[in-house]
Amino acid sequence: KNVIFVKNYCYMSDFDKEDFVGAVYQMVKTVPYGRATSYGAIARAIGYPNMSRMVGRVLGGCSEVGVPAYRIVNSQGILSGKDAFGTPTEMQEKLEEEGIRVENNRIKDWKKVFWNPLDEISFVP
Repeated sequence: KNVIFVKNYCYMSDFDKEDFVGAVYQMVKTVPYGRATSYGAIARAIGYPNMSRMVGRVLGGCSEVGVPAYRIVNSQGILSGKDAFGTPTEMQEKLEEEGIRVENNRIKDWKKVFWNPLDEISFVP
């Protein structure tokens, strides 16, 4: 299935923190069950390719229900945001509940698990 986003929301021309946070949350909600993506992929998908660290900061402080922040890892599949969860193993446990194997804080078969929003989502003007 393709998800369609309205261009004005996903591609913001002027940086606005509230809009950025909203776009990050909306994009993270589209990551399918049993898949994971990177902070950089989220940043590129919302039109801010150089702001992957900001995506990480936003998700590190995420308390919004329904945002599967645990599905977002660094570009090598490493659970770099694990300290933002309730326990040191919560991120791994949630991924494993979805069938994603993790060893030594890294997603096994990262290339198979990786979900690229730019390949999967249709954007409309």
